[in-house]
Amino acid sequence: MSAAGEPTTPTPLGVAMIGYAFMGKAHSQAWRNVAAYFDVPAVEQRVLVGRDAEQVAQAAARFGWAEAATDWHEVIARDDVHIVDICAPGSLHAEIAVAALEAGKHVLVEKPLANSLAESERMVAAARSAREHGVQSMVGFNYRRVPALAYARRLIADGRLGTIRQVRASYLQDWLADESAPMTWRLRKETAGSGALGDIASHAIDQIQFLLGDTVTDVSGRLHTFVGRRPGDGGLENVTVDDAAWATLSLSGGALASVEVSRVALGRKNSLQIEVYGSRGALTFDLERLNELQFLDGAAPDAEQGFRRIVVTEPDHPYAGAWWPPGHVIGWEHTFTHQIQDFLICIRDGTAPSPSFEEGLQVQRVLAAIEQSDAAKSVRL
Repeated sequence: MSAAGEPTTPTPLGVAMIGYAFMGKAHSQAWRNVAAYFDVPAVEQRVLVGRDAEQVAQAAARFGWAEAATDWHEVIARDDVHIVDICAPGSLHAEIAVAALEAGKHVLVEKPLANSLAESERMVAAARSAREHGVQSMVGFNYRRVPALAYARRLIADGRLGTIRQVRASYLQDWLADESAPMTWRLRKETAGSGALGDIASHAIDQIQFLLGDTVTDVSGRLHTFVGRRPGDGGLENVTVDDAAWATLSLSGGALASVEVSRVALGRKNSLQIEVYGSRGALTFDLERLNELQFLDGAAPDAEQGFRRIVVTEPDHPYAGAWWPPGHVIGWEHTFTHQIQDFLICIRDGTAPSPSFEEGLQVQRVLAAIEQSDAAKSVRL
């Protein structure tokens, strides 16, 4: 504690990360590099946690962690651990996050916040209590940290698009298009909570609310599983989550949005596309062209109107100035570095990060509403 009684930030901050697969690899890269490009508190990659002792030890050595462990309970009790980064499956988010916050650790947790509303609400209650003691928490919606999307939010907030009328968001992948693709934890409801809905629709919904600075108030949705059984260790297993989801959303400011997501859209590798249409302008974005934003200024003369390409690599663009000279593009992995930079600055300054657990809960409510709408099914003609 400082002389004034305020919590102080230890230097360096010790980080423990739980989970070392896909997201663990991406987060490790960010923890390794963040202090090299941004003015943030010093961090040390103290310990990487996983269930398999041999595999987590190999991952720790490869990704730059000082040591490996298999018991997260022991790790969050350590005095040299100040931040817990949760990259484990969604079924573990609530238990680990609540325990870490109660132990006084700052917590970053991958999206979606949890597998259910009840778990999410527990996490929010723990985060609010911890925040009173200077302990911060954040959800990892990394696409908020794409410079082009952060710049799009700025254009919308500045009124360049006028009144927003409609938004289209699609997130299409094809890694499950092959019916022989094997079972994973992401295809079981007990571990993943949902399929494409929680995995990638959560990103699309968060982006809509983030870009517009608005909140979804009404939902109509549909889910579908195209491949109901997949090969597992003991033969074919039932897939218990959705392959694709569709939704229509109403927002409090009056805009309407459509969402379409799929993990069986053959030919689409990681295609997040967003279109925003307002009374004075419009913009479009495609994650597969991450450094570009298409913007239409409706105030231009009719003869000059049309979408123009903005390469978001200038020093004045969000995050871009920390990296390379103008025109030298960055990649998907940089979004995680930006995310951790923002988180560390909030820890240093004692301010609440965004997206907060409350914002993660709001997305979870939208996901749950889509599931409820799907359960009602359509009207047969």
